[in-house]
Amino acid sequence: MGRALLTDLYELTMAASYRRRGMDASATFSLFVRDLPPRRGFLVAAGLDGCLEFLDGLRVEDDDLAYLTLAGFDRASLEALEGLRFTGDVWAVPEGRMVFAGEPLLEVSAPIAEAQLTETFLLNRITVETTLASKAARSVIAADGRDLLDFSFRRTHGVDAAMAVARTSAMCGFVATSNVEAARRYGLHVAGTMAHSYVQSFGDERAAFRAFAEDFPGRATFLVDTYDTASGVEAAIDVIRELGLEPPLGVRLDSGDIDALARTARRRLDEEGLGEVRIFASGGLDDVDVARLVAGGAPIDGFGLGTRLGVSADAPSLETVFKMVEFDGRPSAKFSPGKVSLPGRKQVFRGERPGDDVLALRGEVAPPGTEPLLVPVMARGTRIGPAEPLQAARERFEEDLERLPEPARRLVDPDAPRIRISDELASLAGRVQDGAR
Repeated sequence: MGRALLTDLYELTMAASYRRRGMDASATFSLFVRDLPPRRGFLVAAGLDGCLEFLDGLRVEDDDLAYLTLAGFDRASLEALEGLRFTGDVWAVPEGRMVFAGEPLLEVSAPIAEAQLTETFLLNRITVETTLASKAARSVIAADGRDLLDFSFRRTHGVDAAMAVARTSAMCGFVATSNVEAARRYGLHVAGTMAHSYVQSFGDERAAFRAFAEDFPGRATFLVDTYDTASGVEAAIDVIRELGLEPPLGVRLDSGDIDALARTARRRLDEEGLGEVRIFASGGLDDVDVARLVAGGAPIDGFGLGTRLGVSADAPSLETVFKMVEFDGRPSAKFSPGKVSLPGRKQVFRGERPGDDVLALRGEVAPPGTEPLLVPVMARGTRIGPAEPLQAARERFEEDLERLPEPARRLVDPDAPRIRISDELASLAGRVQDGAR
């Protein structure tokens, strides 16, 4: 499968028209986010690895042409598309870096038909993974060092999204996922406890907890709220004593007043000399809920986040766009009201911390004390270097998070930095706009 049909119809239509007319000059397209959602002071770049894998295999093959015949493409268009493959260059922000509105996450330079054909997939992958990574990052801020687990698989918008949540949450500091296939594919820690149905299937909680601990003594975490949470904690204490269980041990709270129940559970466990038993909370929690519990001093050691993480409930989409900024050596821009883009191949120069950024032309000299954010990741259709381990992206994320300004990291009413546009880029934009009139 050549992947060429993983696109919108009009991309193929335009690609065929370009090639029929001999339009094979290079075009550069820039992928960026126009505006951040109201509850976002920053974004975390993600999805690049999947984009490079896609581009590496992007080609029009015989079975693609056979379907396009059925879709109404005439012989001349089919002949124009035959043999098309991606041969271009890509510059991108490495995964895990923090970015802001207007900054390119990725730029593609290739013969225009090839570049055009990448738009749909690149937007899809960058949008969903950056959305999810940014939500995970907020959860990490909220948890303030407590463990976070991805419990979202059953509530995401499809299996592919579940894999993306597991990957991006691990990139941003989650310690484990319940998604077994994601753990295998990405080398993550896998974690889970039991369902209420397991407890209900036994005669009582003690019998259920005893059976679970006997079968899985190395990971005995008891779900204590099937009937009455206080009684469930007592049942867990009894089983731990009866079987002489050793750490790691835990109880999980999944409903009710989590703050009050956690305090009750901690007090009883400590009274029994079971300070090593950890308390986990789950059940529809969002990053703001986690922050409230942590700020209030709730004795919770870790949180399992599901639905609201998996669909990025408070900001489920991003206003990502893919705009042509150069064609055949000529800078290009869009000037539609509210949808203005800037011309030319670009670079972002970052100062001491995320947000101390200058959006500039790629060929400009870096201002003193700055580093370029976009790096070459693909040349002449070939990926530069092997796929990097997820840990590399996690290290970049941790470094950026440590330096992120407080107004941008706020969970409520964040204030995103306003990036500066270089004089050279501003001048070019003015000339291109004057020439378009």
